[in-house]
Amino acid sequence: MIYFPNSKINIGLNIISKRNDGFHNIETILYPLSLCDILEVRPKQIGNTSLEVSNMIIEDENLCLKAYNLLKKNYPHLPEVSIHLIKNIPSQAGLGGGSSDAAFTLKLLNSECELNLSELELEKFARELGSDCAFFIYNIPCYAYEKGDKFYNTTLSLRGKTILLVKPNISISTAEAYSEVVAQKTEYNLLNIVENLPIAQWRHFIKNDFEKTLFKKYKELELIKDKMYEIGALYAQMSGSGSTIYGLFDRDLTPDEINLFDYPFVCNRILK
Repeated sequence: MIYFPNSKINIGLNIISKRNDGFHNIETILYPLSLCDILEVRPKQIGNTSLEVSNMIIEDENLCLKAYNLLKKNYPHLPEVSIHLIKNIPSQAGLGGGSSDAAFTLKLLNSECELNLSELELEKFARELGSDCAFFIYNIPCYAYEKGDKFYNTTLSLRGKTILLVKPNISISTAEAYSEVVAQKTEYNLLNIVENLPIAQWRHFIKNDFEKTLFKKYKELELIKDKMYEIGALYAQMSGSGSTIYGLFDRDLTPDEINLFDYPFVCNRILK
């Protein structure tokens, strides 16, 4: 069976406080996108479970293998499988590609191996793999809080809006992003703003706390964001802790506007 693990963007990202377990309490809006990887799992007759990513054999335990091993630990009868993953979502980009791949691995194994796990049970396993992973079990727009793995539904819809994703040749790990960030409580209600204010007003209230330090280190990211506004973005922001800048528009973009962003990854989509 073939699944299509999709990406996401963050709308706002506030680092509220440092936790005793070493993580941070955050708040953000997670919104799914149609940009996706391709994931296939096949039964394996000989040998141990393996992972092939875009035609390269991966021996290190990445999130897909961790997802398999987590289920195998709890369900010893789980058969050995061959996992094939084609990457379209760039890595360390703030688009949740790795987390989505892991969550969809759980869902695919649950279906193919007839484990009969509920979404709530899958969410519990996903939470063990990483904060973003649990989001992709339900895969609907939501307000995320605590470690980013607790969710509250939102009425926000970006249907019909155009999104432009731009990732320069910069990769930012989660550890790097958090290394210099300063936790602080917010002065605005993120959920209330996205549900009640026009998108064009978001820029006056909503922020991504990672931008303050990462824009100083990677000037190119701020230039991309500024250019998004120059060509008429209603709202623009860095997504998550990665290096993708996105812009939301209420119209189609012209080829000339898209070509202004001459970077390794540029993706123009209409949100569904």
